[in-house]
Amino acid sequence: MSQLEKIQAEYEQFPQEVASIMISTVNEEGMPNASYTPFVMDEFKNIYIYVSGLASHTANIHANPYVSILLIEDEAKAPNIFARRRLNFYCTANLIERETDKWNQIVEQFQVRFGEVIEMFRSLADFRIFQLTPTKGRFVIGFGTIYNINPDNLSQLVPVTKDNLSNS
Repeated sequence: MSQLEKIQAEYEQFPQEVASIMISTVNEEGMPNASYTPFVMDEFKNIYIYVSGLASHTANIHANPYVSILLIEDEAKAPNIFARRRLNFYCTANLIERETDKWNQIVEQFQVRFGEVIEMFRSLADFRIFQLTPTKGRFVIGFGTIYNINPDNLSQLVPVTKDNLSNS
């Protein structure tokens, strides 16, 4: 197995190693907000979040559907705090309508991953599911080991060089 194939496999596995994402949104006044939320991901790299309508990031997504998300290695597991593995995506958010087939399918995925607390969320009318569709991203494994994610094929990593450093 080549080095790139090993890193590709690590990239595919990494989202299963973390249960929540950091999410960056912007409100109507242009002020940034950083928060976090548990997530599930589908085979196309779409990220789904199940969030309260009372949360700042939910109001921000309604005002501006462009978000940045970060999956990051647990500090306790990282060999070096300055070189934690991380995956960043720029995304566009879309609301999934309640009680549709897709909404029910995503709720089931949340239930499998996070347990019975999801039953309570189902009964709360203010909870919403957003699909975050990545447009581009970057996977960082450590010092100098950086890969852009091909925006035309989110499963393909492209090593970062001086020529493509600003692509993400």
